[in-house]
Amino acid sequence: MDIAALEAEFATLELPRFDEASALRLGQILVDLAQADRLPVVIDIRTADRVLFHAGLPGSAPLNDLWAQRKSNTALMFQLPSLLVAARNRAKNEALDRHGLSGADYADSGGAVPIRVAGVGVVAVATVSGLPQVEDHKLVVRAIKALLAG
Repeated sequence: MDIAALEAEFATLELPRFDEASALRLGQILVDLAQADRLPVVIDIRTADRVLFHAGLPGSAPLNDLWAQRKSNTALMFQLPSLLVAARNRAKNEALDRHGLSGADYADSGGAVPIRVAGVGVVAVATVSGLPQVEDHKLVVRAIKALLAG
């Protein structure tokens, strides 16, 4: 996906509200989508200071938890999807260390999408890890759209 497409997509992902119950619903949507295709993923939904939902599905690995944390940190820091951060960095031939961010704590790899609330801004992030980065990203976007629709 190119930068303009990612920016346009993210602009459509704004919720009217988001709380613990919303996080649980979003987590359940992600689990259902992943289980339907037997995807070996970790699902993580968090705010800047607490985990609201976390699941490791069959076939996922401990490294997926670490990737989810690092991608979540990136999305929360930039308030943008981690795939968009990665695309912008590639376009500029830059890396996260340019911003003083350690690869041990941050990853510009797709799969973390900030949860934005109308009139408030970014309040949390939903992250999937275990698939190729574009597929991780698409799964999160599908789930957020399903939450918006229902």
